[in-house]
Amino acid sequence: MKSQLSILISGLALVFAMQVKAAPAGTTKDVVIAVNDVFVPGGFDSSADAYVVVSGIFPNSCYKWKGATQTDVTKFEHEVSSVASVSQGMCLMVLVPFSKDIRLGKLDSGSHTLRFVSGDGTFLEKTLVIE
Repeated sequence: MKSQLSILISGLALVFAMQVKAAPAGTTKDVVIAVNDVFVPGGFDSSADAYVVVSGIFPNSCYKWKGATQTDVTKFEHEVSSVASVSQGMCLMVLVPFSKDIRLGKLDSGSHTLRFVSGDGTFLEKTLVIE
């Protein structure tokens, strides 16, 4: 029984050492992530910087918020992609909630369509009214 336990512990140590070697710490890549919800505050005018608040859930502790990119498709239609840095290595397998402000800058008066695009091509669409 004692020898089986020592073999099991040795095997687990070997697997751990192989994982650490296979994925060196410090290696990161950027991925586009999905957002679960978007809060669009009201009361913006064309002289103020508009912003929205996005929230979602990272699948594990290796994901860290990096930022968002905004593409102006037309004057009143904008696509926003949220980006996270994913580090390679040991991660806690827990869901990690996030909530971040995304600054959109000064927008013209009118109704703006905001499309929050995820990495798989799906999107969440919201409307922002600038007075």
